[in-house]
Amino acid sequence: MTSSGFFHDILSSVFDKRFTLRRIADERPIEELCRELLTSRGEVSASRLGQLVLDRFDTLDEEGQHQFFCFLTDELDLQTEEVASAAKSYEEERTSENFEKLMQAAEPLRQVLLRRLNQVPNATVRLVRMREALLKLSKKDSSLKRTDVDFQHLFASWFNRGFLVLRRIDWQSPAQILQKIIQYEAVHEIDDWDDLQRRVHPEDRHCYAFFHPSMPDEPLIFVEVALCDSVPASVQEILSDNRDVLEQELANTAVFYSISNCQKGLAGISFGNSLIKQVVQDLKAELPEISTFITLSPLPRFNRWLEENDLLSEEHTDDELKVLAARYLHEPKDRNGNPLDPVAKFHLNNGAIIHQLHANADISAKGKQQSSGVMVNYLYDLKSVEQNHEEYAERQNIVVSKAISNLLAKSKTKQKAGA
Repeated sequence: MTSSGFFHDILSSVFDKRFTLRRIADERPIEELCRELLTSRGEVSASRLGQLVLDRFDTLDEEGQHQFFCFLTDELDLQTEEVASAAKSYEEERTSENFEKLMQAAEPLRQVLLRRLNQVPNATVRLVRMREALLKLSKKDSSLKRTDVDFQHLFASWFNRGFLVLRRIDWQSPAQILQKIIQYEAVHEIDDWDDLQRRVHPEDRHCYAFFHPSMPDEPLIFVEVALCDSVPASVQEILSDNRDVLEQELANTAVFYSISNCQKGLAGISFGNSLIKQVVQDLKAELPEISTFITLSPLPRFNRWLEENDLLSEEHTDDELKVLAARYLHEPKDRNGNPLDPVAKFHLNNGAIIHQLHANADISAKGKQQSSGVMVNYLYDLKSVEQNHEEYAERQNIVVSKAISNLLAKSKTKQKAGA
């Protein structure tokens, strides 16, 4: 495998590493290094200090990381008196000077620190790893969530869609990228290199990923696509190691069967909506005969919901499971009026339709454990995607196919009969 033609070579030359800072021994506490970085004015000294902070953080154990994040949360927090004073001045006299002072006062020092750290070569990926540690610790110490608000705010700008690069992953992609596809696959585990080859090499199998120029070796999110001549009823059909490869010209359906977020430190930064829309556009341009864009998706919390409602049973027929799954996707809502199922929430918010349910669609141990083998198709009808999105975003209105409507009607009949 070679990297010939792959965008990594281009990015490596365009987005150079600038210069490598010579490591200098400095045993001062990380907090002291941060304070000096905040007051430093020279670019070289700031880069040196930033490098020291990032290197020091990498050596911290969990307790040391917690102390560091407490320092960010408490000492580098907003100075509320300064904010109030600046807001009062701006209210009295709305000049550009007063506005600038208000904006500076309203920005916590920890945001300034993170921006300065990000000026160090290769710092972005290290800050993503830093937030991964923060998210883990904030589950135990909720006060740290204030600092995570700043990470999210900055990452939402740094990882704006305009900065992302979409590239197809194939068998000629660099080995380190392919290795990470194996590592990050979160829906249907990739067993080995042969399994990966079956997913990215045949002409009827595509894989696309978003990358960021500051992290050219790290996929942010990727989607696996099967080109088919009909809607598959199970993931086994897609992943079979002895299936017949379909010629691209005969395909009329693109099936999104696995979407995996790769960076835990970017949790809450949404890429999936943009990824699917961009891939649909690229496939339409390359293969205009593709007319159906659909998912084959898991129901990750279906069995949990069945168990919570005393409905989990090994005696359910396939039809009964589909009726219950339709009810699960459509009726129970969280406190914000969204479906309990996170995958459903994602696709419905993108404007997809709940199209069809399949029993015995994922007979792997994971599929049986989380959804009794049931999977669902979300249909991306390009003529109605935007309207469906608006309906869902404004009124939480879930659009379903006639097949799903029939299952929901059966569900209501059974509920009335059991009342």
